[in-house]
Amino acid sequence: MVTETGELSPLAPNPALPVRTTRLNEDQALSDSPVASSRGVTFRVVVLCLLLGVVFGYIIPIADYKFSNTFLGATHLSPGALGVVLILCLVVNPILGLLSRKGIHGLRFSRNEVLTVYLTCLFSCLVPGIGGNNYFVSFIIGSFYFATRENKWFDALKGLPPWFTPALNADGSYNRFVVEAWYTGLRSGQHIPWGAWIVPLVAWGALFLTTFFMMGCLSVMLRGQWGDNEALAFPLLRLPLELTEDLDRDDKYGILGRFFRSPAMWVGFSIAVFIQLLNGLHLYYPDWPSVPLEINTGPLFTEPPWNQIGWTPMRIWPIAIGVTYLLTSEISFSMWFFYWFMKVQLIVAYFLGFVPNSLPNAVESGQKMFQGYQDVGANLAFVAILFWTGHEHFGHIFKRAIGRAAARPKEKQEALPYPLAFWGFIGSFALLVIWGHCAGLTIGLAIALWVSYLVIAIVVSRVVAGAGLLFVHHASMPLGVISQLLGSGPGTWLSPANGIGAAAILETACIQDYRASLMPSFVQSFKLAHDRGINSRHLCALIFAVIVVTFIMGVQMNVRLGYDNGGLQLQGWLNKSGPQMAGGDAHALSEPVHDVMWSNWFWMAFGALVIYGITLARSRFLWFTLHPLGYLMCLTYPMHTLWFSMFIGWLCKVLITRFGGMDTYRKLTPAFLGLAFGDVSMMLFWLCIDGWQGRMGHQLMPG
Repeated sequence: MVTETGELSPLAPNPALPVRTTRLNEDQALSDSPVASSRGVTFRVVVLCLLLGVVFGYIIPIADYKFSNTFLGATHLSPGALGVVLILCLVVNPILGLLSRKGIHGLRFSRNEVLTVYLTCLFSCLVPGIGGNNYFVSFIIGSFYFATRENKWFDALKGLPPWFTPALNADGSYNRFVVEAWYTGLRSGQHIPWGAWIVPLVAWGALFLTTFFMMGCLSVMLRGQWGDNEALAFPLLRLPLELTEDLDRDDKYGILGRFFRSPAMWVGFSIAVFIQLLNGLHLYYPDWPSVPLEINTGPLFTEPPWNQIGWTPMRIWPIAIGVTYLLTSEISFSMWFFYWFMKVQLIVAYFLGFVPNSLPNAVESGQKMFQGYQDVGANLAFVAILFWTGHEHFGHIFKRAIGRAAARPKEKQEALPYPLAFWGFIGSFALLVIWGHCAGLTIGLAIALWVSYLVIAIVVSRVVAGAGLLFVHHASMPLGVISQLLGSGPGTWLSPANGIGAAAILETACIQDYRASLMPSFVQSFKLAHDRGINSRHLCALIFAVIVVTFIMGVQMNVRLGYDNGGLQLQGWLNKSGPQMAGGDAHALSEPVHDVMWSNWFWMAFGALVIYGITLARSRFLWFTLHPLGYLMCLTYPMHTLWFSMFIGWLCKVLITRFGGMDTYRKLTPAFLGLAFGDVSMMLFWLCIDGWQGRMGHQLMPG
C-alpha cells in the first residue's frame, strides 16, 4: 500500500496495526492533467531533436570545459532544454501562427511536440557536458601524464590492455605523444592522433551506451511503481509544463498563455532578473553595485567545537528557492534538517574525543568516517526498501519476463514491453561485467562496482523524482568503502592482481560524478510521456538516437579541445584534479590497509537502521514529518551548496500556508515559478554575452 504523495508504504503490513494510507498533497491540485491533445514524436520533431543533439554536442563542451561558465546541462532542470522551449513557444510558434492565418494550417508546434523536444534536450544537454560520461577522455590518460617515479602510479597501472587507453601502444609501451600533446596542445604541423584514440573510444563508447540502455530498461520498470503506485511529485517537470500549458489553445490565449499573463509570475521573474542582471554588470563593470547572494561563514566558525562542522556555505540560488516552494513541506524541511543533523554529529564527536578520519578516495568530502558509512548503509537500505515496497509490481515484471503472467493494459503505454526491459537490463549488466573482466577485473570485483553504480543511480533518481534536487551526487566511492570493510593490498579482494588499476579508472570515469547521470531524465521522460499520452516507445527510440548522436559529437569535441587548446588550460577538474584520482587510488589500494575497523560495519548498520526507522515511522504516525531523502543527501555536495536556498524556500512556504492558507499558497506559486524562470533566463542571457566577450568562470548555477 502506498500514499498519495509517493511516500514509502509500511515495510511489513500488519492488519492489527494502524497504517497511514494517505497524506495531504499540498500540490496535488496544481498537477497537470494527463490529457494529450496531439502526437509528440513527429517527423519534424525527430529532425529537430537530432539537429539539437549535434548543436549541444558541439557547444556544451566549449562552454563547460573551455570557458567554465554556467552549465547548459549538468542539472535536471536544464537551462539549455528550457531555452529551446522558450524559443519554440515565444519565437517559432508565433511566426508559424502568422503563416497559419495566411492559409497554411497545422504549422505550429503542439504542446506534446514541444514537450518531446524538451525531454530529448535533457539528454542532449547532459551527455556532452560536466559530470558523468565525458570525464573518461582525460581520465584514461591523465594518470599517465601525472605519474612520476615518486608516486609510483605507473606500477599501480600495470596490466591495462592496450584497447583500454590511448596512452598505451599495442605492445603495452607508453605513448608519450598522445598523452602529452593532449595536455600541452599540438605544435605547428602536428595533427590529432586519431589512430591511437579510435579503439579506446569505441570500447568506452560501447561501455557507456550499454550503461545508458541498462538505465533506460530499469527506468521503464520503475516508472509504473514511482509514477502510478507511489505517485511521486516530479517537481522539476512543473516549469516546462507551465511554460507550454496553453500551446494548444491559441484561440483563447493568443501568443502568450496563462503562465505568461500572470502578474505574480512576472514579480518573481523580475526579482531574479534584477539580481542576476546587476551582478552580471558588476562582473563586467566593477563600479556597478551588486546584490550579495552569499555569506562567508568561514570567519564565523573558527573556534572549537564550531570549527568541526567544516565547510558550511550560505548561498542563495533563486532557482533552488523556486523549486523548493513546490515541494511538500516535510521533504523540503528534511533536506536542510538532516544537513545540520550531520553537522551536529561532528560537534558531538568532538566532545566525545572522536579522532577525525576521512573515507579513502573521498578526502575532498571532508566527512569523518562514521558519517560516510552511515551514508553507505542508508543507500543500501533505501534501495532494498524501495524494491520491497514495490515487490508486487516488480514481481509481476519478473513473471512477465519468464512468461508466467499476461500483459496488463497499461503495459502498452510503457516505453518498452516488460519482458524486453527486464532481459535488456539483465543482458546489459552482464555485458558490463564482461567488459570489466576483459579490462582486468575479477568477476566479483566487476559485479561489486556495477552493483554500486546501480544503487547510486536508483537513489539519485528517486531524489530527483521526489525532492526535485537540481543536481545530484553521492558521498563515497565504492572501492574506498570496500577497502575499509574488507581490506586491500596483496592477498585481498582488492589486490593488484585483481585489476585494481583498471578498477580505479573505471570507478572514477563511471561512478565518481553522478551530476550528469541520465537515469533521472529517463524516469522523468517516461513519466511525462505516460501522463501526456506521448507515444513512449517512439520517444524511447528518439531518446536513444539523440544520445548516440550527442555522445559521438561530445566525445570528439573533448578530444579535440585538449589538442587544440592544451588540456591544462581547460576546466580544472577535467584536466588536473579528476585525472589524478585514478592513479592515486590505484596506488593507495595496492598498499596493504591496516586500519580496517569493525566500527565501519557498525556505522553502516546504523545508517541502514535510521532509514528503516524513518520509513517505518512515516507509515505508522501521521505527525512524523521527517523524510528519508534528506538523510540520503545530507553529506553530498549538492546539499552543501543548496541547503540555505532550500531552507529559504521551505520557510517561505511554511509562512505563506500558515498565515495565508492553501489558497494564498496556490496564488503565489506562479511567483516562485517565475523566480526559477527568471534565473534560467538570465543564465541563457549571460551565456550569450560571456561567449561573445570571451568571459570565463561566470556561473549562475552551482559549479
